[in-house]
Amino acid sequence: MREIGMSIPQFFICPISLELFSDPVTLCTGQTYDRPCIEKWIAAGNLTCPVTMQKLHDLSMVPNHTLRHLIDQWLRMSRHHHRHHNHGQFDDSDQDYCNFCKVASSDVSLLSLKKTLESKDSVFEQKIQALEQIRCLSEDLPTKNEGLIQMGFFPLMLGLAFGARLSQNMMGLVEKALDCALKLMPFSCLGDSYVLMEGSKFENFRVLFKDGTFTVKKSLFKLIEALSMSSSFETKELANKIGNETKVLQGLITSLDDYQQNPEVSEAGIKAILGLLTSIEGTKCRENFVKQGLVHSLVTYILEVERKEKNLAPKATRALEIVLELESGKKAFLENEVPNGVRALVKMVFRVSGDDEGSESAVNSLMILCCESLEVREEAICGGILTQLLLLLQSQCSGRTKARARMLLKLLRSMWAKDPKHVGKLGRLV
Repeated sequence: MREIGMSIPQFFICPISLELFSDPVTLCTGQTYDRPCIEKWIAAGNLTCPVTMQKLHDLSMVPNHTLRHLIDQWLRMSRHHHRHHNHGQFDDSDQDYCNFCKVASSDVSLLSLKKTLESKDSVFEQKIQALEQIRCLSEDLPTKNEGLIQMGFFPLMLGLAFGARLSQNMMGLVEKALDCALKLMPFSCLGDSYVLMEGSKFENFRVLFKDGTFTVKKSLFKLIEALSMSSSFETKELANKIGNETKVLQGLITSLDDYQQNPEVSEAGIKAILGLLTSIEGTKCRENFVKQGLVHSLVTYILEVERKEKNLAPKATRALEIVLELESGKKAFLENEVPNGVRALVKMVFRVSGDDEGSESAVNSLMILCCESLEVREEAICGGILTQLLLLLQSQCSGRTKARARMLLKLLRSMWAKDPKHVGKLGRLV
């Protein structure tokens, strides 16, 4: 190899032994080492990553099959190249070697980007530039650039976003890192999100809900939505922790109140709220949401957006239905009701657009409230609930929704029939 001017690619060399990898494995920090070397390091009582000096919260070692494959390929090409070089020949093996070098060079560029982002010596501008390059590369997923996933860029992006010292100057880096993380997330293992459970990173996560830019908050909400949809143990544990953090809940609820100013952030917020409400076990998270004023904000949000052609009023109605199942949720609605809140639910029962999403939630919500309050029943009747229910029964909605609509009609008739002064009014409305 020396005779023909060849050298071992830098990323094929173990950082500990400085020799060619024989069995490359990757640690939780994203760094790769030769298995015998890193096992010896850990056996000596070292619980940090030799390159980054980060504490190893997980001692598992993941075989780096991609790197192993590249090394095997490189060795085969090198032998062919060396043999034909000695005989003064040039054939397909030389072309294969050239093609391999192109593939390897792309991995080298990813490695250099990773080192730039991980290095404490890299200046702010270098990291911003590297993040921009990663954002562009991530747009080729899943057809190209699988190396971004295989080389651990998803947890690296999360580490950058939540590991930086939070300041106004650093917010630009946080925005770009989160943007990259969201682009990589559909192709990554969401279990890698567990890195957020680390004390300092989770604290930054909480702070960003209060002090982050609107762009950062929208990204945080999308991250929460994705975590709440995952079924892995790690993500469920993380989602539960997030759902019981007051600052996080306050940030989500505030996004609904800012609908007029930032509708996109509000839409991301309502998706994250619904994700947490439906995925987290137990009632603690839901009770905390109610304590922070979610009921009032949901009703206000529905009133604001139900007239729009494309909106998330149905998801907000579903979220409201979930919290109304709690005694505290019903109490919050009945005692601190937003003006026209019942009318907003009545309108959601049947929508002229023909979109019956949210109809069942609206019917269920009214059923819960009508069982609790005569005033709600009166307001619902005056708001046109009977007409809405009859229209819904004639629509193409699901059989389940129609069954719930009939139950609500029956409930209203039986309750009003008990009061003679309302019988005639009910008959006229029907």
